Amino acid sequence: MLEVFLDGLISIVGVGMVGAYTWSGKGHFSSDKMPLGAMLISAVVIVMTVLFLYLTWSWSQPLAAQLIGSALMLFSAWLFWQTVAASRSARLRLAFDEQGPRGLVTEGPYHYVRHPFYTSYLIFWAGWTVAVWDVVAVFPFAIIVVIYVFAARMEERLFARTPMAAEYEDYRRRTGFFWPRLG
Repeated sequence: MLEVFLDGLISIVGVGMVGAYTWSGKGHFSSDKMPLGAMLISAVVIVMTVLFLYLTWSWSQPLAAQLIGSALMLFSAWLFWQTVAASRSARLRLAFDEQGPRGLVTEGPYHYVRHPFYTSYLIFWAGWTVAVWDVVAVFPFAIIVVIYVFAARMEERLFARTPMAAEYEDYRRRTGFFWPRLG
């Protein structure tokens, strides 16, 4: 009974977060058009969601994997919404948008990491990867990590070409890429 409850929780949180990411594409981010890279992310997310739902319900996972995976997924949801709140007025662009940034957000989760949206996405997918407890899930997770690293690096190059370059460089030295700096 507990396993079915956890499979249900993992599925609801998973689909709910994918829904939140979908909402953010139109309701939070502000790009003139959907960049090709953002379309790629959308396609990968759809495939991963279907695969991970299948893996969630196909066989038993260890209780510890389900609990740790669920905790990571829920933490990622909290981080995602904290990041939305911190950047609500910033008019951020979608991933892989080649237009320059409009401003620099340094509050909320941005105080600790430069790319908290990507961090929340990676924690979410890491959590679901752990929760399904299947080596098959590691490959798509690795793909999504590579995609978000490329997107973040592109955004950093775009900042370097703006009047905010010096301010961004100072911010870059103080904060972590996806994880907070220690010490």
